[in-house]
Amino acid sequence: MNMLRLLLCITFWLLFISPVMAADPYHAPNNSWISINGTVVATSPATFDLDYGSGIVVVEMDGWGWYPETYSILVGDKVTVYGRVDADLYETTTIEARSVYVKDINTYYYANDADEEDADFATPTHYPDNGFQIRGRITNIDDREFTMDTGTKKIKVDTMQMFYNPLDDKGLQKLKIGDFVQVTGKLDINFFAKTEIVAEHVTTLIRDTVKKLK
Repeated sequence: MNMLRLLLCITFWLLFISPVMAADPYHAPNNSWISINGTVVATSPATFDLDYGSGIVVVEMDGWGWYPETYSILVGDKVTVYGRVDADLYETTTIEARSVYVKDINTYYYANDADEEDADFATPTHYPDNGFQIRGRITNIDDREFTMDTGTKKIKVDTMQMFYNPLDDKGLQKLKIGDFVQVTGKLDINFFAKTEIVAEHVTTLIRDTVKKLK
């Protein structure tokens, strides 16, 4: 019985008391996929250094055609990186980024081989309490509302419940016609008007448009 109690205590400590360790790219196998959060502490034209809490790792973005022209990762940015670990025997371990989420501007960037825009984004994801998530491209903007084309239908999105206006010219997120977005919110079903989504979050999705040479 004492041994059983000891085992239960150890299990409880491992599950509930011991701190959750951050993903460590230096202990991940070469070519394995990893998702890691952290803060940018240094940048260069095609890489940035990510402090993930237990160390610093270089994130490579040299294959991203958008990187030098349209957005520069800034020191202090809070980001989430998804990519492949490059841990060759004679090289320093790095992460080849496939997507980077920049928290401050609520934006996902995708590498040119991610094909995020080619995915079946017209299929919505449902959550409890009438929650709803769907992706599409903005085709029209009217004050605090915009119309989104999902590929199979068009639906209106109301941003009035958001604590900021993503459609104005203030702040870091400035949505415009043509932007590809992911909307999370609730359906407002109206029998006398068109159904719309009351947005809680609108995330910009940007895919590198530079295609790889064949």
